[in-house]
Amino acid sequence: MIPLEWMPPLMFGGLIVFMLIGFPVAFSLMAAGLFFSLIAISEGFFGMAFLQAIPQRIFGSVLANDLLLAIPFFTFMGAILERCGLAEEMLDSMGQLFGRVRGGVGYSVIIVGFILGAITGTVAAQVIAMAMISLPVMMRYGYNMRYATGVLAASGTITQLVPPSLVLIVLADQLKTQSGSADVGSMYLGAWGPSLLQIALFALYTFFLSRIRPDYLPPVPESDLTLKGMALWKKCLMGIIPSAVLIFLVLGTIMTGIATPTESGAMGAMGALILAWIRRANIPNLKGLVQEAYQNTMRITAMVVFILIGSTCFSVVFQGVDGGFWVEELFSNLPGGWVGFLVVVNLFVFFLAFFLDFFEIAFIVVPMLAPVAVKLLAPVLLASMNGNPQAAASAALVWFGVMLCVNMQTSFMHPPFGFALFYLRGVAPKEVKSSDIYWGALPWVGLQLLMVVVVITFPALVTTFLDKPAAVIESQDFNFTSEENTLDNSTPKVDEDAPVTFQLDKPIK
Repeated sequence: MIPLEWMPPLMFGGLIVFMLIGFPVAFSLMAAGLFFSLIAISEGFFGMAFLQAIPQRIFGSVLANDLLLAIPFFTFMGAILERCGLAEEMLDSMGQLFGRVRGGVGYSVIIVGFILGAITGTVAAQVIAMAMISLPVMMRYGYNMRYATGVLAASGTITQLVPPSLVLIVLADQLKTQSGSADVGSMYLGAWGPSLLQIALFALYTFFLSRIRPDYLPPVPESDLTLKGMALWKKCLMGIIPSAVLIFLVLGTIMTGIATPTESGAMGAMGALILAWIRRANIPNLKGLVQEAYQNTMRITAMVVFILIGSTCFSVVFQGVDGGFWVEELFSNLPGGWVGFLVVVNLFVFFLAFFLDFFEIAFIVVPMLAPVAVKLLAPVLLASMNGNPQAAASAALVWFGVMLCVNMQTSFMHPPFGFALFYLRGVAPKEVKSSDIYWGALPWVGLQLLMVVVVITFPALVTTFLDKPAAVIESQDFNFTSEENTLDNSTPKVDEDAPVTFQLDKPIK
């Protein structure tokens, strides 16, 4: 006889065992869920009919979820923009613009990484494109190899946080509770403050490093700066203006309420196709590029759907054995209150990111932590949300989601399993040592963890741009009777000349 309270930790342990055997994550989730559902049925924790919830959830929350349609659109858009030559033009023009100052190529990589992150949303495309273009330039001008590889990897992973990040879409879908939910538009609004501040931190690090070790980040020789004046600004604008149009199509339409995330993703995909057609002179095989983009989109979308189906199977059984209560009890009683909760959760996610992809973390861990996050974080934001409990609950989920998004950037960066480092190793010249790539990533991982601390300390960085509805009105009974009324059961005689006393509704304090 297995006690019910043992089942949730046993399920986590069983999931780890299935993954260690070598099963893909999606099938490990399904196998663990179905295996422990048989144990739960045999132990009498729930009946066979309970498993009907699995197909109902799969068809109702996964296959019929319109929000998830945004994922293939944004993936397709990023795959097109990866190869249309926009990154090359922007890096070249920004390098010419900032080349005269120490660390100028580093500044250009950071800025272009931010702009590309706002129009592509894919880490692999961004890291590979920028590394192939900028790493040879940095090597030619004598940049420190650890700084060069680190800034390229870090600027590529900023796309995880900058809207229209796929991570933010997935987190918005998973951060749903009975008290509130985090919609995509709110996640995008909340992510702008941290993403801009993180770019500023990257630039500040580059600035201080150029002052402490000027030989690490030399300026570009004047003889190599071929563009000046209006010609330089024209080339910069030729890269920035199309990017600004795509950013408006994708983000502006969501934030202004013109389009849903799925509709804006469709407009972004169409905009990327139009941009590729306009730049067709720079693309050797436009038809082949579109076909490759379709294949890449199909592969990523299928992976996401299979992980979602597996996580649904696991989570239904997990909730059936009171896993939600176990998680809430585990994290609600941590020392330090809400601060202790955020510290432990972020450390937990940071170490999980050594082994799991951000999709896997979002689908497995986030739905279990969301109810606890609302319970502990909503009171912290209640005053800033004008005392509106529902708005505070939704804002707490947005704050929590953006914080996890900042944290999960490190999953692409920290050795030895950071995918951005793998991408960089794949395209870097042979003379670039793997040790330089790994050691070069560590300062940037530190800056990303510093951003996690800043977001925990200053929630207004995320919630400032969120809607703050009026306070909930507390209904109160009007008293139209005289104070002379008695409390007996007899019908009192109303004095028509007595003053009428009543109290207007007032907000909850």
